[in-house]
Amino acid sequence: MTEFLSFASLGFHHIADPKAFDHLLFVVTLCAVYRWSDWRKLLVLITAFTIGHSLTLVLAGLHILQVPSDLVEFLIPVTIVLTSLHNITVKKSDEGTFSRSVSTNYLLALFFGLIHGMGFANYFGALMGESGNIVLPLFAFNVGIEVGQLMIVAVFFGLYFLLAQWLKFAHRDWNLYVSGLGGGGALVLILQNVFNP
Repeated sequence: MTEFLSFASLGFHHIADPKAFDHLLFVVTLCAVYRWSDWRKLLVLITAFTIGHSLTLVLAGLHILQVPSDLVEFLIPVTIVLTSLHNITVKKSDEGTFSRSVSTNYLLALFFGLIHGMGFANYFGALMGESGNIVLPLFAFNVGIEVGQLMIVAVFFGLYFLLAQWLKFAHRDWNLYVSGLGGGGALVLILQNVFNP
């Protein structure tokens, strides 16, 4: 159990690390288009994202996959920009809610999870070294990451609820603001990666 808690703690702190700002930005941008009432859809979406980066971590833990960190540092903010653009271009249904293709969103979250998993892969691969048994460490590490992501989602929606109550702004305005902020932050990261390699 100590090994499980140790790897779960590493996963949690890795997602909560200020250096993982890009992952935080992605999760927040992913949430922007959803309301409190969509929490089940969002939970499945976050889980699809976790499954994606879990697959990458398995490949890294088995030393099958090694991706240049420079490429990963470029691709991660690209996923944030694409998510932001997708959020902003979403159309409203007759009920005033944002209509999104659920299957497309899950596939995108899964694919983007593969890319974000590469950001964890080198770290996880170094943790495992030449160890042959990665099942428990991988599971525990992913539990830590998932708990961290769910905490980010809870804080995000708590803030959204409070601000919506106080300022009475429309959900579309919130989506545009958060998605724009996420996309803008990601563009800064892209420019930093391009001009300060």
